[in-house]
Amino acid sequence: MKNTFGNNISVTLFGESHGEAIGAVLDGLPCGIKIDKAFIADCLSKRRPYGDISTSRKETDNFRILSGVNNSLTCGTPICIVIENGNVRSSDYDDTALLPRPSHADYTAFCKYGKEGVLPGGGHFSGRITAPIVAAGAIALSILKSKGILIGTHIKSIADKNDRDFSDIKEDILKLSDKQFGVLDDKTAEQMKQVIKDAKSDGDSVGGVLETAVYGLPAGIGEPWFDSLEGMLSHALFSIPGVKGIEFGLGFEIAKKRGSAVNDPFCIKDGKVSTLSNNSGGISGGISNGEAVIFRIAVKPTPTIFKEQKTVNLSDYTETVILPKGRHDPCIVHRARIVADSLTALTLIDMLFQKYGGEGLK
Repeated sequence: MKNTFGNNISVTLFGESHGEAIGAVLDGLPCGIKIDKAFIADCLSKRRPYGDISTSRKETDNFRILSGVNNSLTCGTPICIVIENGNVRSSDYDDTALLPRPSHADYTAFCKYGKEGVLPGGGHFSGRITAPIVAAGAIALSILKSKGILIGTHIKSIADKNDRDFSDIKEDILKLSDKQFGVLDDKTAEQMKQVIKDAKSDGDSVGGVLETAVYGLPAGIGEPWFDSLEGMLSHALFSIPGVKGIEFGLGFEIAKKRGSAVNDPFCIKDGKVSTLSNNSGGISGGISNGEAVIFRIAVKPTPTIFKEQKTVNLSDYTETVILPKGRHDPCIVHRARIVADSLTALTLIDMLFQKYGGEGLK
């Protein structure tokens, strides 16, 4: 099982949804970088469920840093972050352990690992494992912020309810940093929440789109071909459970237009090379061009729903139906926002390290 991402600075995940603990090991950071535990806790709070639009499973997400940090500074050795699971209820899955939930990882986990890989709540495949991603990502976000690089994600849409586009990107990112439900137009928040509540009351789920902006990333970050900036970001972001698509800049809409309409002409702005438009989403040839990096990810409806669905019994290969128990989100989009920020940050510090080295991060 591959649980490590990153070339120069890597993050390795461990733990299961209903196991004793989950966590991450962040390796490769140089010594002397300040670790802000309050900021890590704040980022984790943005991932935590709340109200009647999320799962009823409430975890405190209290974390411990077991190694790699001394007096709030990195030591240059691996940083191990552990988050204990407290509110587990494995018995919810006893009766359906070998009844794979449609569109969930249950069946593919069984195919790859056998019965040992079928664990309560999805085990290592669970969205619960995004908590240590956020804890490690908070460190990366803090490093980037110290370099003037800001990352922000808003809920572009829930079903057919849409937020406005990014406008003043720096100000919009700062505005999002104080929000639990991350929209740019506050009027759309209640509409989106109502869509989630309606799906929940029907025993169903709903998906949406997240849009991320990166402000202040210098030109020249990324590699041609296989380690392009889009490729590495996509690699990381597709690890978020439920993500089924990604597009940069104009995305698929760019295929409908002529080159004269979508090329980004160059100009000089404040003594620096800039572009008059940003249809490419801040990336050309797989390398950042100095404009804001803009991308969107599509998040599918949560696969575990409280409706009878057809499935099979893996113990005797007969057809049957499943009506899941447990505590599940009717929508994960609002909770996945900080996960997108975190994986973007982890990807970027890895690629910045490749260009500037450890001293550049300090």
